[in-house]
Amino acid sequence: MPRRLRPVELGFVATAPVRHVFERDMAAPVEAVYRALEDVPGWAEWFAQVSAARPVDAGTGRDITLTGGVRFRETVIAAKAPEVYAYRVDVTDLPGVRAMAEEWRLTPAGGGTRVRWTFATDGTAVYRLAAKVARRGQARAFRDALRALDRRLDP
Repeated sequence: MPRRLRPVELGFVATAPVRHVFERDMAAPVEAVYRALEDVPGWAEWFAQVSAARPVDAGTGRDITLTGGVRFRETVIAAKAPEVYAYRVDVTDLPGVRAMAEEWRLTPAGGGTRVRWTFATDGTAVYRLAAKVARRGQARAFRDALRALDRRLDP
């Protein structure tokens, strides 16, 4: 059953009880990577765990469905081209979660882009433990997604 989560702002990504931070360099330029992040429907084409994505609320929100069926209604909390794109989860059917936000921070790296993804969350003790255990899978998903995105953005 979908539940409303505690609304959080961008600062939550630095203070959340569970934070996973991943970094990786891409060959694609910063502006191209940022455009791909803003292209909500395109996420399903390069992020394998996303089976469906659509913008809502005139682009200020996102409806995301993961391959396992978990759904998220999100609000974009930062869209500062081409440096940061972030969103919080407002409603989900994922059990145990109380708050969640993700931040994608982009910086030039040589001729390409350094991408730093921060996953920040809070929830019940069981949820927090499960989120910590999921870190390795998130790292793999991040790596694979950026490889796929780099291939997609290759001219």
